[in-house]
Amino acid sequence: MRDSAHAGLRDLRTHSASNTAKMKSTKTLLALRQFIKTARNAFLVLLLIFANMLSPVTCDSQAKEPESPNILVIVSEDNGQELGCYGNRHVSTPVLDGLAERGVRFHNAYVPQAGCSQSRAAYLTGLYPHQNGQIGLATWKFRMYREDQPNLVRSLHNAGYRTGIIGKLHVNPAAAFPFDFQQIPSSNFSRKKLDNYARHAADFFSESTQPFFLIVNYPDAHRPFTNQISGIPQKPLTASDVTPLDYMGLDSPQLRAETASYYNCMNRLDHLIGDLLAQLKKSGKRKETMVVYFGDHGADLLRGKRTSYEGGVRIPLIIDWPNHTENGNVRSELVSTLDLMPTLLEVAGVEIPSTLAGKSLTPLLRSRNTDLRESNWRQYLFTEYHLHSAHNYFPQRTVRDSRYKLIENLQADEINPGYSFTIKRFFDGLEKVIDAAPNRVRAAYRLMEKPPKHELYDLRNDPWEFENLANDTRHQATLTRLTGVLEQWREQTGDPLLNPKSAAQLKAEIEACFVDGTPEKASLELDYPRYFFSSSAEGQP
Repeated sequence: MRDSAHAGLRDLRTHSASNTAKMKSTKTLLALRQFIKTARNAFLVLLLIFANMLSPVTCDSQAKEPESPNILVIVSEDNGQELGCYGNRHVSTPVLDGLAERGVRFHNAYVPQAGCSQSRAAYLTGLYPHQNGQIGLATWKFRMYREDQPNLVRSLHNAGYRTGIIGKLHVNPAAAFPFDFQQIPSSNFSRKKLDNYARHAADFFSESTQPFFLIVNYPDAHRPFTNQISGIPQKPLTASDVTPLDYMGLDSPQLRAETASYYNCMNRLDHLIGDLLAQLKKSGKRKETMVVYFGDHGADLLRGKRTSYEGGVRIPLIIDWPNHTENGNVRSELVSTLDLMPTLLEVAGVEIPSTLAGKSLTPLLRSRNTDLRESNWRQYLFTEYHLHSAHNYFPQRTVRDSRYKLIENLQADEINPGYSFTIKRFFDGLEKVIDAAPNRVRAAYRLMEKPPKHELYDLRNDPWEFENLANDTRHQATLTRLTGVLEQWREQTGDPLLNPKSAAQLKAEIEACFVDGTPEKASLELDYPRYFFSSSAEGQP
């Protein structure tokens, strides 16, 4: 019994000791778990604090703007500032007028050259035509000097933007522009299926999961002027409703009919842009999208397209950037579509090439500050002309300041082939209309036919350039000043036509394609991208 009791006591002590050890082990394990939990929580707290230090949040996270806005560029064909918001009383353009009311309208906006390919290549490269090489129409074999030339599309594409184009590009080579999305590549001057522009845009908006850059190029208001397509506009204007544009300086029933048809194209353009913007709003991306609208150059009317006159190079330019542009802001500074590339790259947060000819418009978008006028912005603005097709080679260089404008004709006192090319495009008897015009208007047309070396205009008192002041002794100081400024600009930008040999060779190449007085595209052989800058390893000035 006693042995049995001792054995039981030993077992009890052993069991008790074992339990005590287990209890100690359990307490240790629990303590360890609590320590790990506490340490983990502390680590998470520190991690959150560190994350907040790196990425501060706003009070309203939903209000935070995307770092890179979407960009929608809308380009119309062959129209100047013939919009309601620019003061034209004949057209009905409520959509574009509304865009101007919400954004910034530029009163003195210009293209570098009044030609389709030349204008488009210029804004896409940020360079003048003589710098990028697209001095004439792409459909007539003219092209940029280099395919690897920095351009807006490639810069945004490489920065992560989804790039797209609806409508024609009209720049050579097309391979220079890496578009992820392309629709309606033709000019579509027959205006077929115009509703497809907004429909394709809707697809692009919905498919884009990253910031996008979309260009939409409309065929209106290019010739042939078409009064109505699919019931748009609902009530077309007629000759009795309008008067010809002021810069033509002429009036006749035929010119009124031409002007009415042009305005009908403008009214239809506005309707189509309304459809486009409605799709953008429907996509839910309107507030994150900067919208830019401009015309590629002036109307295909007398003293407009294919000239260096205001009717050709002065264009509408409107920019609406929600939460950035002030409603109804109107800027009078001298601006150019060359300014668009640096502007759009800046708002996208993309590095701006140092070689660009323009400057960013962002200071003009954000406020109504008048301190930027002229002295703090741009005192002089330059444009140029080479040719459109081989029909009308007549090189010009132009400079204007806040009041005066100088056109320098590089083939002075020669017949300008562009004159007859334009006059013959309208109707029989137009010469008689010109002959019956007031003396100053008639003299302006004769000057256009055979221009002197210099044309000087006072745009304040003569906004449509009917009176040449170049020989007026009272304006010789202005002529001398602007001539010097223009010469300096040509040298700074590497104008290849400063070299008489290059200028003569280009003219010879163009004239060589004429057969029986008419240029033949198949016979045109161009080598100017080589000899213009043969001494430059980079192929540009």
